[in-house]
Amino acid sequence: MKLCIIGTGYVGLVTGACFAEAGNDVICVDVDKRKIAGLNEGHIPIFEPGLEPMVQFNRREGRLTFATDLSLAVNESDICFIAVGTPPNEDGSADLTHVLDVAGQIATAAKKKVIVGTKSTVPVGTGDKIEAVFAEKSKHPFVVFSNPEFLKEGNAVNDFMKPDRVIVGLDHNHIEDLLRELYAPFTRQRDRLIFMSRRSAELTKYAANAMLATRISFMNEMANLCEKVGANINDVRQGIGSDPRIGSAFLFPGMGYGGSCFPKDVTALLNTAKGYDIPLGVVEACEEANKRQKKGLFRKIVHHFGGTEKIRGLKMAVWGLSFKARTDDIRESPALVLVDQLLEAGCRIAAFDPQAMPHGSKIYGSRIDLTDNNYDCLNDASALIVATDWNEFRSPDYPRMKKLMKQPVIFDGRNILNATHLKELGFAYYGIGI
Repeated sequence: MKLCIIGTGYVGLVTGACFAEAGNDVICVDVDKRKIAGLNEGHIPIFEPGLEPMVQFNRREGRLTFATDLSLAVNESDICFIAVGTPPNEDGSADLTHVLDVAGQIATAAKKKVIVGTKSTVPVGTGDKIEAVFAEKSKHPFVVFSNPEFLKEGNAVNDFMKPDRVIVGLDHNHIEDLLRELYAPFTRQRDRLIFMSRRSAELTKYAANAMLATRISFMNEMANLCEKVGANINDVRQGIGSDPRIGSAFLFPGMGYGGSCFPKDVTALLNTAKGYDIPLGVVEACEEANKRQKKGLFRKIVHHFGGTEKIRGLKMAVWGLSFKARTDDIRESPALVLVDQLLEAGCRIAAFDPQAMPHGSKIYGSRIDLTDNNYDCLNDASALIVATDWNEFRSPDYPRMKKLMKQPVIFDGRNILNATHLKELGFAYYGIGI
């Protein structure tokens, strides 16, 4: 099948590469000429495990190409996917400017019937708006469907190639067989395709992310309660996770959720509900709990050292800048919230992240010291903050760490270190809910 993916950001690039891996001919289109030139030279603009070799292989095989000419790509393709960004407006609503602009360009360029699917995360009713654009600007028949992505950063390639489910929102079932054919290579073991109305599919994406965000906020609040009552959140997590009605996923407490999806999508869902005068009290509480959680570790640091004025001038080592492991994405990262708080309090910061250092450098410049490895951060540090759950941080050399640090104090924002062993070695250890 011939496909056009418009937008070569995180979603678009993964989608294009994975479709090409299944044997389709894919053209990825973007207005950013420098990005397209880089992709054509083999430079991948994001870090995602498994993505680079897949892109390189399918480029060599001629199945995956990158271009800026949207008109040519649209008219050579059987299906077009819109995968451009939907950043938040000031009121929290999703900014559909890019999505509707692309829809207008497709409608104007089309010289034949067009089938358009939205991969971008868009609020309920966006498909109707795209249809209105086509009705105004296109002389040819068109079909608009919703096909939201459910890709976890750090595992996106595997999520696409072996999906839990594929949601398709379709108000006219005459292209259902075409979409079944497109997704057949990814659903061979069992039929994972779920067809529903377009509006239902648009809402499903937001509802799923809001549910996951709520689980995280709930566990963070339980962790805070554990600290006050003398319980251990790891025990509580195992206890409730063993209930099949709850399950064990997304029960790890931490510094709050971040990234490009959960914060934006929760806010957008609340904005949509507000427009219909429907209160979403649970979702509102989830968002407020997350805002509080992002400030929790700073409060522990201040308390340990005896006040904000006592940490001025101290060097703090930070392991991790990305919002989670296996990605270089620092958008809405709790680690950056903490770094900003520490800088405002007058601390000196030395930080290391396996993948996010270039992004950290662009944001902070010379305001923080970015080191070559995680141990270099520790020289003369009064405390270590573990802010991202990278595997290489899980089993460090504790005696070496103690020798390097000015004070053996660790604030583990991900609960990935061995608290018992650290305390036996003389470290002051603070986790989340333990």
